[in-house]
Amino acid sequence: MKILFVTDAWRPQINGVVRTLEELIRELRATGIEIATITPDQFMTVPTPGYPEIRLALVISGMLRRRIDEIDPDHIHIATEGPLGTAARSACLRTRRTFTTSYHTRFPEYLRARAPVPLAWTYAWLRRFHNSGTACLVATKSIADDLESRGFNNVVPWTRGVDHDLFKPRKKSELGIGRDWKRPVFVNVGRVSVEKNLDAFLSLDLPGTKLVVGDGPARNALEKKYPEAVFAGAKSGTELAKYYNAADVFVFPSLTDTFGNVLLEALASGLPVAAFPVSGPLDVIGESDAGILDEDLRRAAISALDIPSTAAVKHASKFTWRECARIFLQSAKIPHHAGEAAQLLLSSSEN
Repeated sequence: MKILFVTDAWRPQINGVVRTLEELIRELRATGIEIATITPDQFMTVPTPGYPEIRLALVISGMLRRRIDEIDPDHIHIATEGPLGTAARSACLRTRRTFTTSYHTRFPEYLRARAPVPLAWTYAWLRRFHNSGTACLVATKSIADDLESRGFNNVVPWTRGVDHDLFKPRKKSELGIGRDWKRPVFVNVGRVSVEKNLDAFLSLDLPGTKLVVGDGPARNALEKKYPEAVFAGAKSGTELAKYYNAADVFVFPSLTDTFGNVLLEALASGLPVAAFPVSGPLDVIGESDAGILDEDLRRAAISALDIPSTAAVKHASKFTWRECARIFLQSAKIPHHAGEAAQLLLSSSEN
């Protein structure tokens, strides 16, 4: 069995979409499924306006159609709505190949933050894009409900996971970082860009240290505006895990993320979460005792200091990449093509 993933988001980008696809592919390959990818690094690219580090592929549907025919997959998943995703959708429709899609980011809200484009226009385009597939996978139930209310069809809630071997509690004395930071340390990890609403975090009157781990187009401006904060830049792997461990509370000010994989990484590292009560945090934290959701983000951050790290770790243990892979395979509706290991995965719901 062969599955083809088409995505505009790929390495060297560091974000939740790339991480989700990497972990999903790893889980699927472990079952013996053959994976093929069509990604921007296979084409000539141009920088995204305003995000020069993100490269967009120069491609047309005819090019994608020939590439897809060469790969000849049993199933196609279009992960993003960029140039590659749009060309792949057109190619699939022309050749009558079925496909699934996924909705990772609230793009209409992101676009409106930069330009006066009505939400209705962008959602109308996205609705046509995703309704062409047999299923649209979304990160949470609340996002699924929102999209269905806007006329999206075949929407499937799709969980995320976390690497529990990498993101786990560690002693602060063993990290080699953060020794000179005033306590408590409030951290945010992610892309440093306008849609992440970092001003709402960095402008808070909090004791101790505010730490930002990540990079992006808004970093220079925010560093100048908030010189008292620590900007560590983008980190990955064990180094990233140690930055989580060096903090005391994870502050998530975003109002537009559909999930926030960093929430799970923080929780698994033993960090309680402080966030606004919006989609993403509501779905991940909910009514658990692993974080505080409040319209007053400062109050949430201060209150989260009283949450024991064990509560955060316990809640994170409910999320696995294996369940993410199971839901994906189920949505593809091709179990008769799957081998024995994939069949076992399909029958092993963790919920």
